[in-house]
Amino acid sequence: MDGKELKDVREQQSSESKDDPVQFDPSRMIGIIKRRALIKELASAYHAECRTLCQDLLQLQKKWEEFQYVEKRVAEEALLQPKKPSKRSKKGY
Repeated sequence: MDGKELKDVREQQSSESKDDPVQFDPSRMIGIIKRRALIKELASAYHAECRTLCQDLLQLQKKWEEFQYVEKRVAEEALLQPKKPSKRSKKGY
């Protein structure tokens, strides 16, 4: 075969592949279904982990807010309580 005949054969094969519809291959469909199931499973695992972490974060935020409230309240109570005078009287003044 010379270069021209080889070129004609390649062009004919490429035109045939364009004209023929892709044949249904059940084995490819099974692979697609399996990959889809794996993706759903992975998404579910990520969602569960994300939800757990969000719940933990919410609990930490609540504890922090409670701590801030207690600190503020203790500081306010300390300011409101009158200071007791010292039991010793100061001499020399």
